[in-house]
Formats: sequence, structure tokens, C-alpha cells
Amino acid sequence: MTPAQIETFFATLQAINPLPASELEYTSVFELLAAVLLSAQATDVGVNKATRRLFPVANTPQQIIDLGLERLEGYIKTIGLYRSKAKHLMETCRILVERHGGQVPRTRAELEALPGVGRKTANVVLNVAFGEPTMAVDTHIFRVGNRTGLAPGKTPLEVELKLLKRVPEKYLPHAHHWLILHGRYVCVARTPRCWECAVARCCDYQPKTPAP
Repeated sequence: MTPAQIETFFATLQAINPLPASELEYTSVFELLAAVLLSAQATDVGVNKATRRLFPVANTPQQIIDLGLERLEGYIKTIGLYRSKAKHLMETCRILVERHGGQVPRTRAELEALPGVGRKTANVVLNVAFGEPTMAVDTHIFRVGNRTGLAPGKTPLEVELKLLKRVPEKYLPHAHHWLILHGRYVCVARTPRCWECAVARCCDYQPKTPAP
């Protein structure tokens, strides 16, 4: 994709959805962190189903600690890998209370030091909660970056760094969500829906998928 095509690509996505948002449900920075931690290898729909039960009972680090591991597992057992995720979330809550006054830290290094929080999770929190121009490369963004020619790369980190260089600065605050939603609903894994794609003319993917 050329710089002109990239500009058109994001201007079009912006016109369609000016203020894209995460499909995870949360009302605080901690709830966002917890939801993203729980979302690894799980759908947002599945995570929301569990957090709708959990957050009304415990939605701060101390409340999660007070809940205890066994009860926490009970609330999130519908999510894949729930035992390890419960352990990571519990350990993360202890660190937040002991080292950060119960608050979610605002630096990548401090976020990535939390159990169960990798680079992608840290990027989501930095972008969504704190407005940092980061790019959380999940399977959808990795696919879109490669398939369209926007940011080809062999690893999520390579795609992330290319996106940060190639996406115009004015679009960076929301680019992460536009790309996730585009990959989730239009540029899907098995058969991209090129016939209804608003940015197909900007994309390198060939041959375009015809309408069924």
C-alpha cells in the first residue's frame, strides 16, 4: 500500500466509524485491564458474559483479593484457561495493591511486569485507557496488516512497529480499533468479504473475493 492508499484507507474507516471503541465492557481502568487479561484466546462476548457477573461483586484489586482464588475461578470458569487466568489476575491485584496503591500503572514496563500482561495487553491499556498511540496486534490486526499490504511482517512485533511508522499520526489514537473491527467483521480469516469492503480499492489483496 502506498502512503496515498493508506491515507484513503484510514480516512474511509474514520468516516464510517468516527469514534471506535473496544467491544469489551468496562467502567474503569482496572476493569479494562482485568477484561483484557481475561480475553487471551477468548472472545470479547465470552469475557463480557463473565465480567457481568464478576464486576458487580468485585471490581477493584482489593475486592478481587478479598474474593479469594476459588470464588474468582467460579465467576470466570466459562472462559478458556480460566484457572491460569484467575491466578494471574489474583497475582496482578496483589502487585497493584502492594506496589501501586491499587492503581493501574501508566508505563509499559510497569504494565508488562504484571502477571498475565504481555505487550499486547499493555498496548490495549495504554491506548484505550490513557490515550497513547500504541498498536495492540492481535490475530485480526496481524492478518489485516499482512493481507492488505498495510504492514507486512512475520511476527506481531514486526507488524506493530511497521504500523506505527506507516499509519498517519492523526489516525493513530483509533487505528488499533479500526483494524480490529475491520478484521473481525469484514477482512475475516477464511474468506474476506471484499465485495462489501469500503476500503477494498486501497488494498493489495488479490484476487478480491466476489459476492456469493
